[in-house]
Amino acid sequence: MGHPVVHFEVIGADPQRLRSYYGELFGWRFDTSGPVAAAVSEPGNYGFISGDVTPDGVGIPGGVGGGAGYPPRALFYVGVPAVEAALEQAEQLGGTRVSGPHRHDGGLVVGFFHDPEGNLVGVAGPA
Repeated sequence: MGHPVVHFEVIGADPQRLRSYYGELFGWRFDTSGPVAAAVSEPGNYGFISGDVTPDGVGIPGGVGGGAGYPPRALFYVGVPAVEAALEQAEQLGGTRVSGPHRHDGGLVVGFFHDPEGNLVGVAGPA
């Protein structure tokens, strides 16, 4: 079995405006109290939507954040057992590491790479 998509995010220069937009458009509710890596968003300006799944558990947790100086992007994170190993393999296969690994206060580690076509992809795991 392959690695699953475990998280998505939408990042931009005006996170509050984005949260208002997506909240109105999709009915998403945001919690901005959780920690977030500085590589992802300004602290306190990232809204998690982890509770927005259907009653049968369908849905992927995500978030909307950013702030001044964060380029707009929409991306997904793939769950991996080791972020550094995944970034190294992405490079070996023709991708380019963008940054990471970055450790969150809660222990989650994330990293970013561009695939051979330039798409930004995130990886997330415990190490």
